[in-house]
Amino acid sequence: MKLCGLQKTTLLDYPGHVAATIFLGGCNFLCPFCHNSQLIGGDVTPSFSEDEIMDFLEKRKGILEGICITGGEPTLNGDLEAFIEKIKNLGYLVKLDTNGYRPEVLKRLVSLGLLDYVAMDIKAGKDNYPKASGIAGIRMEQVEESAAFLMEEHVPFEFRTTVVKGIHSQKDFDDIGTWLMGPSLYYLQNYVESEEVLCPGYESFTREELEAFLGSLKPFLPNASLRGVEL
Repeated sequence: MKLCGLQKTTLLDYPGHVAATIFLGGCNFLCPFCHNSQLIGGDVTPSFSEDEIMDFLEKRKGILEGICITGGEPTLNGDLEAFIEKIKNLGYLVKLDTNGYRPEVLKRLVSLGLLDYVAMDIKAGKDNYPKASGIAGIRMEQVEESAAFLMEEHVPFEFRTTVVKGIHSQKDFDDIGTWLMGPSLYYLQNYVESEEVLCPGYESFTREELEAFLGSLKPFLPNASLRGVEL
């Protein structure tokens, strides 16, 4: 396990629960606006041992309710299933953040009852995925398979898109609306520039622009909303 980061307490990462967030290294995407770019490389150095993480979680039982596993892309870690089993055995709820590019891993974890919540990033409209993901030859059928599986409601889930000026346009949200049409929870999150961004220089949309994107989504995704956008 490439255990590269630990946020000991969060009220934001796991909706409705006091949680900790564990960051796993390695990713199969190169999203230019990635804010965890230090975790992308396959040779990223772990910061924690599994024993250190499990000792922390053992001590926090009764204080924390859930654990969010994020990255990077967690499904690349071959020991993920066994790691989640250990966390579940301590009585924690587990939320997985994923880009959906390994649907076989997602389906197995859900079938084994190891996930209590899934957040899947929708990087862009289908035609714009190569640019948004940084992968020219991306196999969209894998992303679509994960999205379709979640929409069958085997496990509570949400979709979310980080909206970036220079990457996204109205066409993306027209596409996403027809692609994911239905009652799914879907969040628009505004891009925020930071020192950790893979390719700095992108900009945020205004609240008014985000509201316009949201308005175009609502007929298709009535449960769509903005998240983390300042008033």
